[in-house]
Amino acid sequence: MALVLNIETATTNCSVSLSKDGETLVLKEDNSLGYSHAETLHLFIDEVFKISKIKPSEIDAVAVSKGPGSYTGLRIGVSSAKGLCFALNKPLIAISTLESLAHQVTIADGFIVSMLDARRMEVYSAIYNSNLELHREIEAEIITEESFSALLKDHKVYFVGNGVEKTKSLIQHPNAVFVDGKLPSANQMASLAENKHKKSDTEDVAYFEPYYLKDFVALKKKA
Repeated sequence: MALVLNIETATTNCSVSLSKDGETLVLKEDNSLGYSHAETLHLFIDEVFKISKIKPSEIDAVAVSKGPGSYTGLRIGVSSAKGLCFALNKPLIAISTLESLAHQVTIADGFIVSMLDARRMEVYSAIYNSNLELHREIEAEIITEESFSALLKDHKVYFVGNGVEKTKSLIQHPNAVFVDGKLPSANQMASLAENKHKKSDTEDVAYFEPYYLKDFVALKKKA
């Protein structure tokens, strides 16, 4: 039974929610502003507190999307979450970005491939069964026509996330179902954060770092 502030900044969707007992009370998010999290995140945090009429000191924990995803987006979200935890003396809960993304899909059978766009034809992905249990760990992989062929042979496979666009241009299997327009959201973090809070599954605020999956590579500007 907890009041949790949830922060999601792993993609272009800047998303903040306040949840109680695993249910979202207030959600504020915007995907139209691109990677403007540094300017908008704290405004969204202030807004969900004002709308809910709940004081920051009243929350029980701060949950943050830990990655994988945008290096800069994750860094901003985690830095903000850690700052709040220090200031309010609250525990930090880390939520897998791909796991919360998978919770946007409900299926009776088959598998969910939760995927985020990486460079070129690469995605970060994880596979979940119909009970939203992890079937295959997170990987960075190059998408080809043969990707996920073993699963697709005998099962419906639902692809979700901003890696879908590049995937559906290559995978033409009849068992492939592409769920368009979905990005990680703080809305789906609510139940996951509640479960972790019940188990006291929290992070060391001082030492926690986002799960980047791959090292950050700075690209030089073209002359």
